[in-house]
Amino acid sequence: METVRLKEVQKGELQSLEEEIARLWHSTYDTLLGKEQVAYMTKKFQSAEAIENQLAGGKYRYYYVMAGAENIGYCGVCLEETKLFLSKLYLKENCRGRGLGQKALECVAALAEAEGKRSVYLTVNKQNARAIRAYEKFGFQRTESLCSDIGQGYVMDDYVYEYRLKDSSPQKDN
Repeated sequence: METVRLKEVQKGELQSLEEEIARLWHSTYDTLLGKEQVAYMTKKFQSAEAIENQLAGGKYRYYYVMAGAENIGYCGVCLEETKLFLSKLYLKENCRGRGLGQKALECVAALAEAEGKRSVYLTVNKQNARAIRAYEKFGFQRTESLCSDIGQGYVMDDYVYEYRLKDSSPQKDN
């Protein structure tokens, strides 16, 4: 099995990251959400400008997911007081179903632990069965269901999943 690691995205790489994100999101969501909604979401939430604004707040970080020397995807995280929010984790199509996502999740959990967080949580589209299986296989547990209006008549209909780090105790705060 290949070694997987996270490599922090640099500010000068945001335009190429935006292009990669569009490819990854369209390959993941076009059949679930439709091309128009995916185009809207990537422009609103994952454009170079949107990512730069997130990074400027100091809590978000973006990483390339690397297998050896190859960039196989990306992830975005937000450091909260006691939790790490896994905002994004996408792999290239030819890298899915090979166990690389599980290794990427190990990297995210290690990052959360290194940052002193008690857990990692995420949202996942209710129709994204492949991702849900991957998160549950890793040990994430569904904690709630939510539907958020994101504008232009679109909604994000998601489950929230949480993974408690090994030495964490039950918590009620964010």
